[in-house]
Amino acid sequence: MSSSAVSDPAPASGATPRRAAVASLVGTTIEWYDFYLYATAAALVFAPLFFTDADPATGVLASFATYAAGFGARPVGAVVAGHLGDRIGRRAVLVGSLVLMGVATTLIGLLPTYPTVGLLAPVLLVVLRLAQGLAVGAEWAGAVLMAVEHAETERRRGLFGSFPQIGSSAGMLLASGVYTAVLAIAGKEAFLAGAWRIPFLLSAVLVVVGLAIRLTLADPAVFTAARDAGTLSRRPVLEVLRTEWRTVLLTVGSRIAQNSVYILATTFALTYLAQGDSGAAEGAGLTAVIIASAIGLFSTPLWAVLSDRVGRKPVYLVGAIGAPLFLGAFFLLLDTGSTALVVVGMVVLVNLFHDAMYGPQAAWYGELFDTRLRYSGASLGYQIGSVIGGTTPLVATALLYAGGGTPWLIWGYFGVLFAICVVSTVLLPETHRGGLRTAREKVSA
Repeated sequence: MSSSAVSDPAPASGATPRRAAVASLVGTTIEWYDFYLYATAAALVFAPLFFTDADPATGVLASFATYAAGFGARPVGAVVAGHLGDRIGRRAVLVGSLVLMGVATTLIGLLPTYPTVGLLAPVLLVVLRLAQGLAVGAEWAGAVLMAVEHAETERRRGLFGSFPQIGSSAGMLLASGVYTAVLAIAGKEAFLAGAWRIPFLLSAVLVVVGLAIRLTLADPAVFTAARDAGTLSRRPVLEVLRTEWRTVLLTVGSRIAQNSVYILATTFALTYLAQGDSGAAEGAGLTAVIIASAIGLFSTPLWAVLSDRVGRKPVYLVGAIGAPLFLGAFFLLLDTGSTALVVVGMVVLVNLFHDAMYGPQAAWYGELFDTRLRYSGASLGYQIGSVIGGTTPLVATALLYAGGGTPWLIWGYFGVLFAICVVSTVLLPETHRGGLRTAREKVSA
């Protein structure tokens, strides 16, 4: 970090670091609830509802293709939100993203299915999934910067930045828990007949709660100071791609495997278990996801706190090196058909290795870019890196069939992703000491 980096400004009035962090946690929990709810439904119920005429294998692939469509929209949301977030402020973009996500998710719960309207049903499903992708593309960087830029000191930036990251585990926990509860109460037949809509319709209530909290926040002082000084960029997205392209590219590289392995564990693994010969019911996968998500509420900030002490890079590398080495064992544990061993595999892969990357990520990505370009740079790196992850269920399913039902081609694919991740992580600079960057300051490796 440049020695000329300024100390972090005091938080804006009415927006203490803890309040900003908690508000970011609540908002991202609701956004990820909506996004992950779709993932669970895509893995387990959308194929027979929206792709009725397809054979089971084709239906699963088609369902996962609609899931991937949401990830394709995320970079578009990142571009729009990056421009607006660096021009008019973080808070306004966050409010808009929450409303868009809530409306899209609620409408999914009202969609007619294929037996009712034919091909129009999957078309509408894709449109609403794209709207979800735009919302998430706008959400992440804003929520993270609300927490990171409000942080009291550099020594706690990782901790405060982990609060919106916890929202991922909390959203997954909430989505899986609600899904499981409704399925258990209604039964599988009634669930497919219409009870599957209930978790999606619940989003309308959650969004109202999120807005009530989010509207009370002010933009961080470090941003308002730059705005008041008239130093904001007129075209932040174009400027960050012109002046910081290498950092954006390395951020993408460090992100792709982290995102992909999480989706493999929490989405594709459900289908793998449900269709496999191990005898494990799909409930074993949902149970494992719920337990790992609950542990993630604690493991994510613990890894972030460790990164405040020893640095972002060494903590990140624990996950980037450990996850691909463990992935083969993960599939072996799934194949046992034992719920207990499935849970062990999920917890080790998600909480030990994935969370070592995800915990420090928010603070690290925010620290890599200066205030004028921070929303654009962090958002582009994170969301472009998410696109590959969004194709994980589709690619993994295809590789599973190509491998004759064995997962070893999937393991090889992830070996390539993690090789890119490790190289990118090593090349990115360490940033855990010093104030947030101002214009024209550079970070050193």
